[in-house]
Amino acid sequence: MNPISKAKRIVIKIGSSLIIDQNNGRINNEWLSILSSEINNLIRGGKEIIIVSSGAIGLGKEYLNIKTKTLKLEESQAAAAAGQSMLIHAYNQKLEKYNIKIAQILLTLDDTEERRKYLNAKNTFDMLLKLNVIPIVNENDTIATSEIRFGDNDTLSARVAIMMSADCLILLSNVDGLYSDGPNFSKTPNLLKRVDEINPEIEKMAGDSSGYGKGGMVTKINAAKLATSSGCATIIAKGSLNKPIENIINNGKHTFFKPIGTPQSARKKWIASSLNPLGRLFIDNGAKNALNQNKSLLPAGVVRVSGKFSRGDLVLILDEKDNILARGLVAYSYEDAQLIIGHKSSEIEKVLGYRGRDELVHRDDLVTEIN
Repeated sequence: MNPISKAKRIVIKIGSSLIIDQNNGRINNEWLSILSSEINNLIRGGKEIIIVSSGAIGLGKEYLNIKTKTLKLEESQAAAAAGQSMLIHAYNQKLEKYNIKIAQILLTLDDTEERRKYLNAKNTFDMLLKLNVIPIVNENDTIATSEIRFGDNDTLSARVAIMMSADCLILLSNVDGLYSDGPNFSKTPNLLKRVDEINPEIEKMAGDSSGYGKGGMVTKINAAKLATSSGCATIIAKGSLNKPIENIINNGKHTFFKPIGTPQSARKKWIASSLNPLGRLFIDNGAKNALNQNKSLLPAGVVRVSGKFSRGDLVLILDEKDNILARGLVAYSYEDAQLIIGHKSSEIEKVLGYRGRDELVHRDDLVTEIN
């Protein structure tokens, strides 16, 4: 079974050279119509879709009649501001034919690295997907400076895939995949159908940037390395084909990068080994039994808290005899946790004055200690 068929959550990255008609610098309506039909098929098949789309600067540059090939920062920001609305309008126009709703999310590098912003972004994605809305993501070029830029949407798409624990990342571009003799193609180039490990030899196989885009094969391999290391299968395929997604599903030309584990196992490993706990939650026997059954930790089962932590920080979970049972990412700050422990989840809004999560630590954000 191909990785698209197996995947529940898919991130699709669309390059500028695909979304923009290179003859006139405007939206490639025919291509976008075909892709929208394919996205509809994926959704009808039970998939959750996130789109990371380039093209705003290219569209804005044509619209504002900016003729210079290399744009200054302020020119790029102006072009992005003009082009982004055109980009979103095009997606909305094509997808609404299938009663598919979309929402725009613009991110900077800070939004995926600074913990509070990361959580806010993730919560927005989660709610949109829950509401059956497709997030259309792009870098926030209107405010991004060189210090807070992803630099290319290949990297952005990998970061989004990791943030959202996606099962599959599809990088659609103007190339079939990774060639073993790239960038200096021979008369009989060898397309790699599968890459089990991205090692230095693989990293040497790079191509030049495409016409309207900033990313070449180098950025795609780097994105694949990021995504696969977090359990997300990655595919590089030619997007300009008549039906690029169907081509992949039918085993047409593309390169598949094998993930290391699953998104869930990678996230659990990260929680277990990569963070220092900032607080402690002490729980009763009922909550202890719930953890043993792979359930979330609810406020009602917590008897006391200690430390100084904020929402999203790592905490240890202990029994009343100070035995460490688990560690996880807490959904409330220390101050709010103090107020809601011992209460039912249905009482949280009354206690805090706002409606938060039902769980103090969700099971997806929790790793049980192995004794």
